[in-house]
Amino acid sequence: MAASTKAVSLFRRTLTLSPPRGPPRALGRLRGGGRRVQQRGATAAPPAPPPAAPRLQPPPCTPLCPQDSLGRGLRACYRYLNQTSRSFAAVIQALDGELRHAVCIFYLVLRALDTIEDDMTISLDVKVPMLHEFHSYLYQPEWKYMESKEKDRQVLEDFPTISMEFRNLSKVYQDVISDICHKMGVGMAEFLEKKVDSQHEWDKYCHYVAGLVGIGLSRLFSASELEDPIVGQDTELANSMGLFLQKTNIIRDYLEDQLEGREFWPREVWSRYAKKLSDLAKPENIDMAVQCLNELITNALHHVPDVLTYLSRLKNQSVFNFCAIPQVMAIATLAACYNNKQVFRGVVKIRKGQAVTLMMDATNIQAVKAIMYQYVEEIYQKIPGTDPSSNKTQQVIASIRAMSLPGGPMASRHHYSPIYLSCAMLLAALSWQYLSTISKATEEYVQAGEN
Repeated sequence: MAASTKAVSLFRRTLTLSPPRGPPRALGRLRGGGRRVQQRGATAAPPAPPPAAPRLQPPPCTPLCPQDSLGRGLRACYRYLNQTSRSFAAVIQALDGELRHAVCIFYLVLRALDTIEDDMTISLDVKVPMLHEFHSYLYQPEWKYMESKEKDRQVLEDFPTISMEFRNLSKVYQDVISDICHKMGVGMAEFLEKKVDSQHEWDKYCHYVAGLVGIGLSRLFSASELEDPIVGQDTELANSMGLFLQKTNIIRDYLEDQLEGREFWPREVWSRYAKKLSDLAKPENIDMAVQCLNELITNALHHVPDVLTYLSRLKNQSVFNFCAIPQVMAIATLAACYNNKQVFRGVVKIRKGQAVTLMMDATNIQAVKAIMYQYVEEIYQKIPGTDPSSNKTQQVIASIRAMSLPGGPMASRHHYSPIYLSCAMLLAALSWQYLSTISKATEEYVQAGEN
């Protein structure tokens, strides 16, 4: 079965505590959504107390974008953002200055691209050329697509508004968005009918649907001059940011993807434990299934050192919050999933109180290091002595520990002001309020559909 993509992971489902049971959305994985295949024709050890928190450059305490100061086109774009992004609309709108608008448009452009890819009513003969050429539509003022049946089709039907606001951005932002859109469209087309066989192809797939988002965001951060040029230039670290999130969601969503007819676990790994990926859900195969799960989690953990290095370079508070919160959610999710049979039986989710604590705490690099230390220790305590991947898991945890302990290799020269810490907490509260509201609305919608 060919894999179909789950793009724009950095924007959406990363903060979702329990994925909705309704039709999955591709932009939701890091998002994580993905679609059916289209055919042609233990208790954590407490971390060492972190040293004094590093100071980042605080933005003005304006957690949400003031809508009354925007033109009609941008107001429409932010309306679409709030309608389609679920988790990250509030965090995007907390970014500073013109970066906020650039990231909003970046999200909507990729959301529109993904809606094309996600629409199973569009034949491959039509869809593949559209994916390849989608970046060119940004410069065609009248282009729109009115034939989509997807839930978020408004971003295609009113694409002239989105593309107009894209063209109103500074050229440096336009160049980044257009380039990433082009590369992602090509990658989506490649994986429409292609299986994720090897671990190399798994990395490549995750690069197309999430790593490119991390690279694009990093280039936008640097283009805004809120971050140093190295943030946008070091594409390897930016790619790892996306891969860590994407792999986490793919691992967590094994059962949901199976029920929807999707497969994203790499054959190279699961074939060592079962004849078919779906066999891992059978009760008689649960021991082998958990070993396969642990091997994939160990693979994902290899990205954590890059994540910590990337976050240590950030100096703007709003950018740091935007990047750090999904990463700590991901490590908490992996800790919950590790050696957990429930991954193959139902939904593994972060507790709401735990999520709020993470959002409030992840406001500086030392705090993030302490969080990472706590959750890898939790994983370490659960490593079975008989697990085939146990040695590799212990090794990668040792490398994360070395970077996470006080006095580790990443020292930051910045420190927070106490006033901004309260603003960060306010941002977390507002983000959580938004997340809870959308989650409740989604549950009501699903219940109404079931009735």
